[in-house]
Formats: sequence, C-alpha cells, structure tokens
Amino acid sequence: MSAAPTPFALRGDLITLEALIKATDLAGLGQLSRAVIADGAVTVDGEVETRRGRKLRGGEVVRLKGAAVRVEAEDLQ
Repeated sequence: MSAAPTPFALRGDLITLEALIKATDLAGLGQLSRAVIADGAVTVDGEVETRRGRKLRGGEVVRLKGAAVRVEAEDLQ
C-alpha cells in the first residue's frame, strides 16, 4: 500500500509536469525530470504521462518511484 500523497500548493493557475517534478525533487536531481517523464515512469491520476509540458491545475496526483504528490489549487478566498 502506498503512502498518502504529499500536498503541493500551486502559486498561480498551473504548473507543468516537469516543473512540478523539479520543484518537489521527485526525480532526485532536477535534470533527471525530463528523462523520467520520457521513460514513462511518471503517472498522473494513474495514467502514464510522457508530456513534460502537461499542465496541472489542481486535484491531480502525480506518482514517481513510490512517491506521490497531490497538486492543490490556490485558495482564492
């Protein structure tokens, strides 16, 4: 059983998949983010995602190597 996703709060409307992986250090080194995405090692909401420019706007769960991050939209209240 995998651990609960770590929350990641957006600062703005969206973040790209590659930027999220770099910001959360999911790939270990920032320069590896492009490679792990291209290799099909990243899933978004349970589906393999190979587009590094995939826009994440909140609510998505990104998984890589057993780690998970939930993208949370900015609270505008």
